[in-house]
Amino acid sequence: MLAPIEQLTIEELIRKQRRFYRTQATKSLAFRLSMLTFLKESIKHHEAEILQALEQDLNKSELDAFTTEIGFVYDEITRTTRELKRWMRPKRVRGASIHLGTKSEVMYEPYGTVLIIAPWNYPFQLAMAPLIGAIAAGNTAVVKPSELTPNVAQMITKVLERAFTDRYVVSVEGDKDVATELLAEKWDHIFFTGSTPVGKIVMEAAAKHLTPVTLELGGKSPAIVHDDANIEIAAKRIAWGKWMNAGQTCVAPDYVLVHESKREAFLEAIKREAFTMFGNGVGTKRFTRIVNETHFDRLNGYLTEGDVFFGGQIDRDQLKIAPTVLTDIEEDANVMKDEIFGPILPVLTYRQLDEVIDFVAARPHPLALYLFTETKAVEQTVMKHLTFGGGCVNDVLMHLTNPNLPFGGVGESGMGSYHGRYSFETFSHAKSILRNTTKFDLPVRYPNFKGAEKLIRLVYR
Repeated sequence: MLAPIEQLTIEELIRKQRRFYRTQATKSLAFRLSMLTFLKESIKHHEAEILQALEQDLNKSELDAFTTEIGFVYDEITRTTRELKRWMRPKRVRGASIHLGTKSEVMYEPYGTVLIIAPWNYPFQLAMAPLIGAIAAGNTAVVKPSELTPNVAQMITKVLERAFTDRYVVSVEGDKDVATELLAEKWDHIFFTGSTPVGKIVMEAAAKHLTPVTLELGGKSPAIVHDDANIEIAAKRIAWGKWMNAGQTCVAPDYVLVHESKREAFLEAIKREAFTMFGNGVGTKRFTRIVNETHFDRLNGYLTEGDVFFGGQIDRDQLKIAPTVLTDIEEDANVMKDEIFGPILPVLTYRQLDEVIDFVAARPHPLALYLFTETKAVEQTVMKHLTFGGGCVNDVLMHLTNPNLPFGGVGESGMGSYHGRYSFETFSHAKSILRNTTKFDLPVRYPNFKGAEKLIRLVYR
């Protein structure tokens, strides 16, 4: 159902936003900056309630919730506010030799009225981060929070109601039927974060109106631990990145490929690190729960598809699964086909780097890839032969915390990118403008100019 600002239908709400957009009010720098300020002030006003909602929906600790959800959003607003004037400036570009007397530039203009569909795993951050880009670019926006995190969805509605009117930015809560109704409408841009299967549905709906889309999806993101890697550091960083948010992170390491000579050392090291950071998960109050029973049962089914090296404890009442490592897994097991999106980590071994290249390349392009090595040649080989959205060398997840790096997938892991300036550009149309002088007129381009063909051939040789 619609957020109770006015009992408008979705069609009426979109029409209302389009009317406001046509007033040109959203396009000035002053308006955009003030709206970003209103958003930040509203989040600060509701911060304690947002933290409570994240605990209620996902059992997120205050530290995790602030760091990965609210703090991330504050930082994105601060950086965007500081840089927006520069981003909005038309960008001068050079012309070719036939453009004597002309000036060319790229102007960034908003798309118009955009739809943002957010997921449940980082339900606040992944609704607000793209919204910041939409506001910075001068759009009006409808935000659809995830119904799987209902308390956070209600807080998103409250934050946006306090900051904005529904003719500008509004939250529309509801289940998949509401999402379907939203997707049936014509938008100027759709930004979706979620699973690859649902991403296909979004793209199909957008295609009916030729609506541009940004799809932030997922996939099986590998961590490669080569024989020259610092094993203690690799284990510590992979454990942190995998089991943060109980593995419900789109760029979490989905499985590990470790050189066979380092298998035992790596397994023992990651076992130590997992327990040090997260305990056994099930009995640890601050360990994030699985979002619902459906996902819990799906993850529980994976536990029988390999040997449990450590972990494996479950508590269905609390929807918790311990940090778990599986070994001796068949390559065609379901746990190696599907994105796990939970606290289960398969560990496989290899002998030669070529095996790794072949194994990863035979599967859909991952959203992220993590390589642990001390050898530049190994790094260059992996980067040259494997395609993925983004990643790290000797780390995990940290690439998405750099606002100067675009974040996004490729192929089945997504299309388009955002964060920082890339969010502004994602929600902007790059309009090309060429201005010519009237002080003179080159006759060579006109068909009645003698020798035109010869001169043109000289230009384009």
